[in-house]
Amino acid sequence: MRSLGPADVAAAADRISTWVTPTPLQRSARLSELTGATVLLKREDLQPVRSYKLRGAVNLIAGLDEAARRRGVVCASAGNHAQGVALACAELQVPATIFLPSTTPRQKRDRVADLGGKQVTIVVGGETYDDAAAAALDLATDTGAVMVPAFDDQRIVAGQGTVAREIVEQLGRLPDLLLVPVGGGGLLAGCVAAIGGSDADDRLVGLEPAGAASMTAALRHGAPVRLDKIDSFADGTAVRRVGEVTFPIVRDSGCRVSTVAEGAICVEMLALYQTEGIIAEPSGAMASAALSDPDQLAQLPIRQGQTVVAVVSGGNNDVSRYGEVVERALIHEGRKHSFLVEFPQEPGALRRFLDDVLGPDDDIALFEYVKRNNREFGPALVGLELGSRDDLEPLLRRMAASPITVQPVPPDSPLFGLFLS
Repeated sequence: MRSLGPADVAAAADRISTWVTPTPLQRSARLSELTGATVLLKREDLQPVRSYKLRGAVNLIAGLDEAARRRGVVCASAGNHAQGVALACAELQVPATIFLPSTTPRQKRDRVADLGGKQVTIVVGGETYDDAAAAALDLATDTGAVMVPAFDDQRIVAGQGTVAREIVEQLGRLPDLLLVPVGGGGLLAGCVAAIGGSDADDRLVGLEPAGAASMTAALRHGAPVRLDKIDSFADGTAVRRVGEVTFPIVRDSGCRVSTVAEGAICVEMLALYQTEGIIAEPSGAMASAALSDPDQLAQLPIRQGQTVVAVVSGGNNDVSRYGEVVERALIHEGRKHSFLVEFPQEPGALRRFLDDVLGPDDDIALFEYVKRNNREFGPALVGLELGSRDDLEPLLRRMAASPITVQPVPPDSPLFGLFLS
């Protein structure tokens, strides 16, 4: 396999220019103040398909000859890559079959159908991207259709690398630090190719979700490995195994790859919406989350006055998910806690709990109680939202001093699912 470099990315930029919109660099006053750097957000959520994935998909499909176009294409995607393929196929009149995992949000499914029109057939099945990818590969093998991988193809990688090329053109130089999200590694590998390996080791950082850290696992093992279990919340980057094409590019570059907790991503999604007015999907907020989360920020090599660019990679977020986003954010910030409370089945028990245990800023967010006529105590599941994470220790002390039995319910407990919206 030949190596990729800036010339490949430049050729991709020329090929995709008809369909891909140059996206702005937007200064974030919030993140600049938090970091002491000049933080710019690369707004790939403003692409026609609301994500950078259009770049790689168009680069591959626009480069196909007429015979390949007649055979059609097939792809698997968590949603954003599918939209890029759908738009490219609609524009170029290429038939496509697109496989989506069942976890793909409804909003993304509908957008794929709208963008592809009559050129696209959608197949929904499997729980993860990897399940959909296996089904897509089977169809391509059986029919001779051209497989358009979500990340594991040099043409895809070169197309995604145009994000970094565009940033350099807009700034007139390389940023001091470039933060990009990582799923299968296509965008990160493309950025390595665009800026050159010699600069990647100290200027490029990949961020992947802690619950699907497939690139971190690959770097640790020296080769791509399949994760047995992943958290699919950040669906755009929830990949069990990184690519055979992308991994060696990332490995050889020496760039840093770190993980971001899903809760921190949720906090940043809300901050982007409330402060910058940006609707970001979970994976789209991952790069900038590394700047707003204190634990992650402490690990980044940022100095005062540097120019830092974070890629907002996608804005295809289903509004119905915001309930879960708020819940995860509150838990990550230490403000949402859950308890199993054994109330004495006697008048006044709840009043004593409210008066003696809860603080003035503690709010009951959930209360599920079952009265047992044949028992002295009745269990209740209680969700509390605190005014501040610092209110937790006083709350626990009051619980310990109370005659009422209270047991914390950790976030990884099966009972915890009852507290999520």
